[in-house]
Amino acid sequence: MSTAKENILKRIKQALAKPVPLPFPESDEKTAIFETPQDELDVTFAEAFTQLQGKFAFCFDEKDMQQQLQQLITDKQWSKIYCKEDRWNEQFSNTINLATSDAAITGCECLVARTGTIVLSAAEQSGRTVSVYAPIHICIAYTNQLVFDIKDAIELVNKKYNGNIPSLITFASGPSRTADIEKTLVTGVHGPKEVYLFLIDTPPNN
Repeated sequence: MSTAKENILKRIKQALAKPVPLPFPESDEKTAIFETPQDELDVTFAEAFTQLQGKFAFCFDEKDMQQQLQQLITDKQWSKIYCKEDRWNEQFSNTINLATSDAAITGCECLVARTGTIVLSAAEQSGRTVSVYAPIHICIAYTNQLVFDIKDAIELVNKKYNGNIPSLITFASGPSRTADIEKTLVTGVHGPKEVYLFLIDTPPNN
């Protein structure tokens, strides 16, 4: 064994013999780190989501959503819409080929208001690839799917699946982006170039 390696192992052994005390021994892991905002969660989400270059649309009900979404499809001249969601397939889907689609429609597990994040999972009908493969991702969600923080989202998913968490959980915050090349931010590199979120107002009892 080399002298350098012996010295490293010796230092590790000494450090383990005298563990460093916790910096905040009286801290409570259940205490929220971020202060809950004064605004409603839908307003907080909309502000965070649009700051991340997401396209947000508030809908009073499902009929309003269908009208707004159909108008968007017409304005953008998208002719191939991919959707595996039973609830929206009949109204919007007109292609079975995700690879050549203009846009794809999905639901979601929930929405994180603080970060403007769409939470998706492999357990949903759309599966793993729909939200990242098409050039345009359109997500349809309801106000009762809003949670404040990521911790709340994980707890919600864990409760929904009775502790059997899906094999993949995706946290999508706006269009895909990277700044790897000369620290210049570029969007739409390894995923959708645009992300639309249609938020449907849900009555309190729903």
